[in-house]
Parts: sequence; structure tokens; C-alpha cells
Amino acid sequence: MTNDPQDFAKADAARNPLPSDLAPQRRNLAGACLAHLLHDGYTDQLYVLLPIWQGEYGLSYAGLAAVRALYSVTMGGLQVPADKIAARFSPRIALAAATGVSAAGLLLAALPIGFAGLCAGLILAGIGSSVQHPRASLLVANSYGAKSRGPLGVYNFAGDLGKAVFPAAVALSTPFLAWRPVVGLTAVVGLIVAGALLALLPDCRTEASATEDKAAGGGGRGFGLLVAIGAFDTATRMGYLLFLPFLLGVRDGGAPTVALGLALVFAGGAFGKALCGWLGERFGVVWSVIVTEAATTLLIVTTLIAPLWLGLVLLPILGVVLNGTSSVLYGTVPELAHKGEVGRAFAWFYTGVIGSGGLAPILYGAIADGWGRTVGVIAAACTAAAVIPMVIALRPFLKSGAE
Repeated sequence: MTNDPQDFAKADAARNPLPSDLAPQRRNLAGACLAHLLHDGYTDQLYVLLPIWQGEYGLSYAGLAAVRALYSVTMGGLQVPADKIAARFSPRIALAAATGVSAAGLLLAALPIGFAGLCAGLILAGIGSSVQHPRASLLVANSYGAKSRGPLGVYNFAGDLGKAVFPAAVALSTPFLAWRPVVGLTAVVGLIVAGALLALLPDCRTEASATEDKAAGGGGRGFGLLVAIGAFDTATRMGYLLFLPFLLGVRDGGAPTVALGLALVFAGGAFGKALCGWLGERFGVVWSVIVTEAATTLLIVTTLIAPLWLGLVLLPILGVVLNGTSSVLYGTVPELAHKGEVGRAFAWFYTGVIGSGGLAPILYGAIADGWGRTVGVIAAACTAAAVIPMVIALRPFLKSGAE
């Protein structure tokens, strides 16, 4: 036996390899999850504010969807260029800076400078949020390599936690505070998170193949079809959530009921990410998506005609299938991406789904303005049903065992 400290250190490292091997992975995953939680929370807290803005600024349903699209379409449309610019910096700097920009946008929106200030703030917040999805997803994928499907599911789940926490907090606060101070407080939270990301994430570049800097992204027809499926799935979700606060409100549901309804949907959605991920592994991508989209169609129509108490009971179940499909699709992105272009593929995927999520509600809102809210909700349900033949067409592009 030796008393050499170096020998003891080597023996300890052999017995406990976790700090050197897994600590950076866990820090990267934790930082990516924290960023996803905040930015998805920012995105979905807007649903609680829509009825308030409608009353304050006299907006139609289509106009209301257009205001929300200032954030979501900016965020979705800038995924690819923002990812290319952010790739020049470490994930630590890119994610922290982007989070600070989003928080600054919400601070601008909260200032009492009128409708123009609100619109400008939402655009700025969308610019900041455009960095998070592609950079954080690639950070997790590169940290875990071939074993990234599980960690990517955890990352996806963290986003749904933000969707549950932020809208509920805003809905419960607005009866006691004006919306501007509430939005300002969420902006302060964002600045705190930006500082936390600087402290948490390692200061290193994300490893990437040189092919990720190519102008084109994606993996051919299969990947394009996957993006289209994701776009339709997201359009359904965003369209239904546009109307949900109003569906609850007309049934004698006040602000607490709206907050409860949104929390039930988002909590169900968080659970759905884990459940549908298991369904994807157990039954394959195609059958899992068929089941979730068929259930989404049925439950949307049911909540449209059900009494308030039954609708509240069904909302968590609807949340499971409404949000859970995305978990199945999201894990398929690396499979259908060109080798070495995973980061770019994530950027293109999010361009499609977020852009759809911003533009589709404008169409649904216009339908509701012209033919009534019920027809608008039914249109969202029909969009979910349209995914089923699309995912059947995806089958030939999937690896054996993923069908």
C-alpha cells in the first residue's frame, strides 16, 4: 500500500468517476431545462393576458391572435438565423444573453407607453427566445450523444413545467395587480434566470460538425414531412388554447376558473410528455401519433359541448394528448436529420412548428370572427384529425422499430 496522495486520488477517481464524466452533462441539462422552463413560460403566459388586452385595446379575435403572433412568429421565424449567430458563442453566453433580451422585451411591454410599446416589447422578447430551442436542444444532444433521447425528453418536460407555472401565476396575480406590474415581475424573473445560466453552464463551445454551418438543413422528404406534422400538431394546440379562456369564461368561469383550467391543461401536457414518450417507445411513432391525435380531436369537441364541471375534469386528459404528441415528434428529429446537422435540423423544426403556432391562430380567429367561436374550435379539432394520414405517410422514412 502507498501513502502517495496521487495514488489515493487515482483510486478515488476510479471509484467515483461521476464528477469528471457526468457533472458537465448534468449542468448542461439543468441549464437547458431552466432556459426551456422560462421561455416556454413566457410564451404561454400570453394566453392569460389575451382577454385583458382585448378589453383594453378593443381587439377582435383575429387582431388578438396577430398581437400574440408578434412574439411567436418572431421567435419561430428567427430560429435558423439566430442559431447560426449563436453558434459563434458558447452555449453559456448565448442562452444567458438571449434570456436577458427576452426579459428586456417584457420590461418594455410592461411600460405604460401604449399599444405600440406592447407590440415592440413582444417583438423584442420573441427575438431573445428564438435562440433557446435550437441551442439548448443541441447542447443536450451533444452532451449525451447516442443516449440523448431520454435527456431530450427531460428537457421537453421542463418546458411544460414553465407552461404550467407561469400562466397560473399570472392568472392568479392579475385580479390583485394590474397586468403591467405582473409582466414586469416575470421580466425580473428572466433577468435572474439569465444570471443563473451564467453561473450554471460550463464555459465551453458546443461541439458541432462543420456541416452544421451549411445553409441547408433537415433530412429530405422524411424530415420535411415531420416538420409539417409538427406544424399541424402545434396549430391545433395553439388554436384551441386561443379560445380556451373564453370557453371557460362564458360558462360563468371567472379568473380563478380560467387559471385552474389552463393549469389543468398544462399539467396534463407535462405528464403527457413522459407518457407519450413511453407510448412512442412501446408502440412506435406512427401508432402513438394516431392515438393521440384521434383523442385530441374527440376531446376538443367534447369540451366544446360539455358543462363546465365536466370540461374541467377532461382538460387534464386533453392536455396529455394535446401536448404529448410533440414529445414523440421531437425525439424523431435527430433520426431524420442529416448526419452532423442535428442543430440545424432542430432550428428548422422549430421554425415550422413555432411559425405555425403563431400564424394558425390568426386563421382560427378569423374563422371565429366570421362564423363564431364554435366553428373556430371545430377547425382546430379538424387540424388534429388531418395529422393522422400525414403520419401514416411518414412510416417509410422511419427506422425499423420506430413505426
